[in-house]
Amino acid sequence: QVQLVESGGGLVQAGGSLRLSCAASGSISGFNVMGWYRQAPGKQRELVATMASGGNIHYADSVEGRFAISRDNAKNTVHLQMNSLKPEDTAVYYCNLAGPRYDYWGQGTQVTVSS
Repeated sequence: QVQLVESGGGLVQAGGSLRLSCAASGSISGFNVMGWYRQAPGKQRELVATMASGGNIHYADSVEGRFAISRDNAKNTVHLQMNSLKPEDTAVYYCNLAGPRYDYWGQGTQVTVSS
């Protein structure tokens, strides 16, 4: 069983930056995708950014150019550097690890951007 533990959320003013981190425990092998999703109050969970174990990266249009995802395959960690934050980025951010036969989620970390 794999557990995902997120850290780095908090309160920041608009225009500021935050860095989220997620560490996966347990044995992970083969192709997989680690990434970040978010869910704002009253809205559906949406993709923010993903990075495959081979390096392929995908960003939501709303964060392209402001957020940067990175991962360390040896340490089973994924990070999300969030710059130029906007109030509409306020949400609970969830770490995700998905493979051919599994799909794990973290407990979520709150990001609040004040105007």
